[in-house]
Amino acid sequence: MADQLIGVHVGPGLTEDNELDAGGPLARAAEVDADAVQVFLADPQGWKKPLPRPDAEALLGSDVAVFVHAPYIVNVASTNNRIRIPSRKLLGQHAAASAAIGAAGMVVHGGHVLAKDDPAAGVDNWRKTFARQAEDGGFGIPVLIENTAGGDNAMARELEAVARLWEAVGEFGAGFVLDTCHAWAAGWDLTRVVDDVRAVTGRIDLVHLNNSRDPAGSGRDRHAPLGAGEIPLELLVGVARAAGAPVVLETPGDAAGHAEEISLLREALAG
Repeated sequence: MADQLIGVHVGPGLTEDNELDAGGPLARAAEVDADAVQVFLADPQGWKKPLPRPDAEALLGSDVAVFVHAPYIVNVASTNNRIRIPSRKLLGQHAAASAAIGAAGMVVHGGHVLAKDDPAAGVDNWRKTFARQAEDGGFGIPVLIENTAGGDNAMARELEAVARLWEAVGEFGAGFVLDTCHAWAAGWDLTRVVDDVRAVTGRIDLVHLNNSRDPAGSGRDRHAPLGAGEIPLELLVGVARAAGAPVVLETPGDAAGHAEEISLLREALAG
């Protein structure tokens, strides 16, 4: 699929004073010849509301597709009120900030409940999150739930868990992000993963195309460059081709390395 968008996760491109640094994400996209970028809008481990970006107008007017990754700490599935309630608030704040820069979607992890909890409670908390937001007019941007590599009682580690989650949130238009490293770590069959996921969710909106430093089924989330991990490169290319969705690399490496990966993948998908 020659016109498939291919991008990379980049830094926020902002100084500590919220000023544009070295051209920001759009400059990084140009540097690596990417069609898309993924960014955090605030500290991925913090609870602070994202500030308005000084390059919002440029991002809105750019041909580069922008995806936002919500903070890692967001866990709307949690039965702990001190985590779930601020997570819902933060998710809404990041959705609004994502819409303000014209983002194509906002990625969020499925989260988990504690070992003592029934996973059904986490699924219901996700349903309530979407339902309550719908009452306020919706998120204003596609919310894309990503599969996870490990963790007990995770909402999106096993395909069966994803199916239960989608029974609760699918009606609200929730999107799905397929992360190949996470799927590999969870023991999913990458030769058929696109069909397996679509049989459950009906959709794949974004692919995080990452290799893994660890064997299949390890439960470990350690990304590797496309051609330098445990997952055969042809398997990764096959997933991207079958999904037909935008691809974002979250692989380790510098700009030169990412430019090479994007070129390699673009040629493989075109050929």
